Amino acid sequence: MKYISTRSSLESLPFESVFIKGLADDGGLFLPEKDYKFDEKDLSKLQSMSYYELATEIVHKFTGDFIEKDNLYELVKKSYSSFRSEEVVKLRKVGNFNILELFHGPTLAFKDIAMQLIGNFYEYYLSKNENFINIIVATSGDTGAAAIDAIKGKKNLNIFVLHPHNRISPIQRRLMTTGQDENVFNIAIKGNFDDCQNLVKSMFADKKFSNEIKMSGVNSINWSRIIAQSVYYFYSY
Repeated sequence: MKYISTRSSLESLPFESVFIKGLADDGGLFLPEKDYKFDEKDLSKLQSMSYYELATEIVHKFTGDFIEKDNLYELVKKSYSSFRSEEVVKLRKVGNFNILELFHGPTLAFKDIAMQLIGNFYEYYLSKNENFINIIVATSGDTGAAAIDAIKGKKNLNIFVLHPHNRISPIQRRLMTTGQDENVFNIAIKGNFDDCQNLVKSMFADKKFSNEIKMSGVNSINWSRIIAQSVYYFYSY
């Protein structure tokens, strides 16, 4: 699977480059060069799978040569080992509605489902490459907490989280600021979330700077967030 920018289709990149870059050099978002569609036979096969198996099957379609399928399955199991639900998410019947619960991760946010996997993707990548990565995140609260929990304590990784000063809940602030891990840096910005996001985007736009610090991002600009979160739509279906 190769990827192109929403602003240009002249260059195609493998998943590994897209995952590490986060944002395309031209400022666009990455998306697959071609659509992948599951037919009825595929969907019937997926129906009997556990969440771990389902995540492995779907995510592997988009990772190319980045990781072998067996290794991906082990990474998925590791990523969701701290979730309170064995199936990662839960479907509950409430009257005439089916409610999908996405809050069983370590920070109670749906973003844990993608972040825990992404954190282990970084660790897997760095185990094969003698690199150091600085992750820059803008947050209104939930993203930062989930990203910190996924990245904290991992080798050769720093995470810098920008949040709007006095505009997040006390619980979100404590989740982000009370950890003792030396690779976590939380920064309060005078302004709102958009101001934080604009700072992150401007850092990505400065190619000399972002390349020098080996910058990567885990906001929803990163395609791997989309892949990981798409799994629970298949699961609920």
